[in-house]
Amino acid sequence: MDDLMSVVDWSRGQFALTAMYHWLFVPLTIGLSVIVAIMETIYYRTKSEKWLAITKFWMMLFGINFAIGVATGIILEFEFGTNWSNYSWFVGDIFGAPLAIEGLLAFFMESTFIAVMFFGWKKVSPAFHLASSWLTALGVVLSSMWILIANAWMQYPVGMEFDPAQMRNVMDSFADVVLSPVAIHKFFHTVLNGWVVGSCFVVGVSCWFLFKGRNRDMALRSIKVAGWTGLFGILITLWTGDGSAVDVARVQPMKLAAMEGLYNGRPAQPITAFGILNPSKEADNDEDPFILDIQIPYGLSFLATHNPHAFVPGINDLIDGVRMTEEGDTFHVDSYADRIAIGKKAHEALRAYDTAMAQSDSEGMAAAQAQLKENYKYFGYGYLDSPYEAVPPVALTFYAFHIMVICGGYLLLFFVLVLWFTYRQPRFWSNKIVQWAGMLTICVVWVCSECGWITAEVGRQPWIIESIMPTRAAISAAGENAVIVTFWMFAVVFTMLLAAEVCIMLNQIKKGSKLDYESLKD
Repeated sequence: MDDLMSVVDWSRGQFALTAMYHWLFVPLTIGLSVIVAIMETIYYRTKSEKWLAITKFWMMLFGINFAIGVATGIILEFEFGTNWSNYSWFVGDIFGAPLAIEGLLAFFMESTFIAVMFFGWKKVSPAFHLASSWLTALGVVLSSMWILIANAWMQYPVGMEFDPAQMRNVMDSFADVVLSPVAIHKFFHTVLNGWVVGSCFVVGVSCWFLFKGRNRDMALRSIKVAGWTGLFGILITLWTGDGSAVDVARVQPMKLAAMEGLYNGRPAQPITAFGILNPSKEADNDEDPFILDIQIPYGLSFLATHNPHAFVPGINDLIDGVRMTEEGDTFHVDSYADRIAIGKKAHEALRAYDTAMAQSDSEGMAAAQAQLKENYKYFGYGYLDSPYEAVPPVALTFYAFHIMVICGGYLLLFFVLVLWFTYRQPRFWSNKIVQWAGMLTICVVWVCSECGWITAEVGRQPWIIESIMPTRAAISAAGENAVIVTFWMFAVVFTMLLAAEVCIMLNQIKKGSKLDYESLKD
């Protein structure tokens, strides 16, 4: 068992490493693709050589990032087969469909039109080139959409039915998978987050130009486009984040409890604005969850349900199956111990079905299938030995969520100030503190984005498919040493790719700063 858990932990670490490196590139690709298309639209309307130079500069940075993102993304998808083959078999019909569409449609669109973007300036008409830029941006968004639909399905599995004859899940409603509210909120939240990342990058690089005293007009024009794109992006990101919180409260309440470090809920539950967790606190002891915390009254109840007086269950409430009305009256639902027992009944029914099928016992197969269908909703709990195994890493989830929220609030203020400085107080862009703030915000936005990913993925542990399949049941029959070796191999390769991108980016930015921008016609 220890060997199994070691393989699970190393496999999770390898996938997390790949995903977090990949996520450094994806949001920037999403954001820059839109910003470049907007800038080219301005050039198309004005015929300004200055806007053409601006467009080509940011387009080159987009292309560099796009190439590195593709490399890490391909490895990420291959890991489902190499490290998580049981998962791939168990839900391949469902999970594979969005990924196949992403590869056949969206990635094909990106690959086709990005070639026109970079090599078609003098080979196609300006209108066709502009259309290619927007179609590339659309392809980037569609590519993200299908991947996010697949991920959302793992968080909220719908549109499927388990087929005991195949020992796997099959899709019975493609529309339910695609139009899941979790998928819709995740798509808009993630894509608009990309707009925010891209906008912060453009503002930050432009602030470097201002800091060096080079191409001030080019920098300020770029900041103006990025400011509006970023403000729109952060507003929609916050709005869809609110919708995602309601989704999490409804379909992943244990994740919400971990996000807030909440062990015992109550009606009119406050939210923790700032807190330091007690490292000795566990679900099965009576210690205080916090060393220090600052709370906002009614906040969590409103965030989770839009009702400030609603009951929000904590970790212990969920384990015990305790719920409350707004008036404080207690009632009970399935406890985690009950879910484990129901899940084991589902496993027994599946084994009975397999035995009956081997004996060509149609009546036995029908009886076992009926029992399996009745208990399947907690199938994944049958793999657990204790209710406490269903509790995610509370500290990592809590801190990642709160860092994301704090950074999100900062970014909203940042873009408001960017536009205010640009239109009302342009003299502030000559201030070194403002310039440094713009450059350092590049780091802030990436921390915010990565923390969002950590919250979403770590907060749903131990599940790879919520309530249906735990991570430890999803791995491949790979040896521990093989996983460890590939973990460190990927760590080295990805670090080299990141270093290469940073060096190439910095070189291109330096070249852009030397452009004789002022000699171009407006």
